[in-house]
Amino acid sequence: MHKRSLVTLALAGIFAVAIAGGGHAADKPKIFELTSSAVKDGGMLPKKYGGKNPEFKSCTGENVSPALHWSGAPPTTKSYVIMLLDPVGRPLIGVVHWLAYDIPASKTGFKEGEVSTSSAEFKGGKSTMNRDTYFGPCPPSGSKAHPYTFLLFATDIEPGTLKAGMTNEELAPMLRNHVVASTSLVARYGG
Repeated sequence: MHKRSLVTLALAGIFAVAIAGGGHAADKPKIFELTSSAVKDGGMLPKKYGGKNPEFKSCTGENVSPALHWSGAPPTTKSYVIMLLDPVGRPLIGVVHWLAYDIPASKTGFKEGEVSTSSAEFKGGKSTMNRDTYFGPCPPSGSKAHPYTFLLFATDIEPGTLKAGMTNEELAPMLRNHVVASTSLVARYGG
């Protein structure tokens, strides 16, 4: 199965409620794009951006968050939501490595390392590892490279509206009918 298909399949259950009916046709941009100077879409993410946890042999990265940049958001955008998901880490639901929201519309990216620690620039959600900041890729030893997907949603939700510490399952219903555009960037890691 193509990696984009896997991502779509994994996200269908998680964010279907947010995307279904989300967006206003007249507000959708021609190109809403997420890029990184650390990796091209579909490319291999360098080791320093991998997770670091001495309890797991495969977690030998430096846990530095990669630089991310986005452009082309609709003019109705008031805030952003971003997530890093390993769609094959757990069947059907994936592994959430990072979830952040309440990112103001004036923000167009994060510098390298910026989201590895808490910040006033975003509210941290709760990842699968129970963290509110970035935790890099960490697939099991001996497995082939996993497709880690950065998902970015432009919303019409005013910053300050959402409470901190929500899981993706708690956040998804609050995004219903509020996503005005979405984009993604896939980075492979491991293997």
